[in-house]
Amino acid sequence: MRTRATIATAALLLAALTACSSSDDAPAASDSGTPSAEPTVSVPAEHEGDDLEAAVAVYTAAYFAADTDTAYAMLSARCAKEITKDTYAGVVKQVKTDYGPDHLATDVQADVSGDLGRATYKVAGLPKFDQTKQPWTLEGDAWKYDAC
Repeated sequence: MRTRATIATAALLLAALTACSSSDDAPAASDSGTPSAEPTVSVPAEHEGDDLEAAVAVYTAAYFAADTDTAYAMLSARCAKEITKDTYAGVVKQVKTDYGPDHLATDVQADVSGDLGRATYKVAGLPKFDQTKQPWTLEGDAWKYDAC
């Protein structure tokens, strides 16, 4: 988590420094009409699954807290077709009643290949909910729970 915050902070600082680095003596930019390629930022291998790890943490916390809006919004389109929001709300409310709201995802490990991900993690205090290679899918720019 700290690493992700450090990376984000470094990126913001770099953007701020870049924006402030223009000089009054620099010649005016010209538009040649030819678009230049956008710079590509590659994610170091050790951080490829960070977004999926964060999604797992948010989804698990929302699930056990019966935060239907958050958890249901994190279902893949395929899963959302299989269960209505009202039915899903009943499920998460029952889970909260049965187990309580304070069960976070721990030891999250994410394996990502393109727009498919597999998450392995433990649920604090509830080993029967621990997951191995739980399927997730990238829809747009967000990871969605796809184990329906």
